[in-house]
Amino acid sequence: MSLRVYLGWDSREIDAFQVAAKSYASFGCEVIALHEDRLRLCGILTRPLDRRGRMFDLNSAAEQSTDFAISRFAVPLLAHSGWALFADADTMARQDPHLLLSIADDRFAVMVVKRTTTQMEGIKMDGQKQVAYHRKNWSSVALWNASHPAIARLNLTTLNQWPGRDLHAFKFLADDEIGCLPSAWNHLVGVDPPRSDPAIIHWTNGTPNLPGYEESEHAQVWREASQR
Repeated sequence: MSLRVYLGWDSREIDAFQVAAKSYASFGCEVIALHEDRLRLCGILTRPLDRRGRMFDLNSAAEQSTDFAISRFAVPLLAHSGWALFADADTMARQDPHLLLSIADDRFAVMVVKRTTTQMEGIKMDGQKQVAYHRKNWSSVALWNASHPAIARLNLTTLNQWPGRDLHAFKFLADDEIGCLPSAWNHLVGVDPPRSDPAIIHWTNGTPNLPGYEESEHAQVWREASQR
C-alpha cells in the first residue's frame, strides 16, 4: 500500500513544496498538499487568525510563521485510519519513506525524531521569527497512527482551541504514546551535525533558493532536484 504523505503548503514556499513533493512521489508515495484555506472552507480549521501584516494566531497569542503551522495536526483527522506521514514543505526524501512502515509500532499514536538539540531564537527563512519552544521540530516530520485510540484526543476542539505550543509539544498524548524515529528521518540542516546519509533532509532555517542559504549543507542536491 502506498504511504500517504501530507506536505505543508505555504504560498511563500512554492518552490520548496515542489521539490519536496517530487522527492516523496519518486518513491511511490501518495502526496497530499495541506492547504490551509481548503481546510477552512470545509470547516476543519476554524481557529482565528489576524492576517494584517504577519499572520498572528489569536489562540496562541503568537505569530504563525507558516500556513501549515497548525494544519499539520489535522493529518490524523484527514487520514482516518492507518499510518500517514506529515512533513514540512522544506524537506526532501532521500530514502524511501515506505521504510518507515517497517519500524511503525502500533503502540504509539505518533512517531517522531525526539530532538535534544535546542535552536536559538533569531530569524529564519524570509525574515520569519525563530521561536524556541518545548519539543521544537518534533512535529516537523511526524509518522501518525490514525488508528490509535489516543488520537481521539486530537479532535476539532483540540485542533482549533489549543495554543500552538501545546500542539507542537504533543500535550494531547502521554509520553509513552509518542514513539521515536531514527534521527536520519529528520536531519536539520544547520542545526544537526552534518551527515552524508540523511533519509529526510530538512532545511529548517531556509531552503537553498533563499538569500543566505545558497551554500547550506546538501544545497546542490536541492538545486539539482529543483531543475528536474
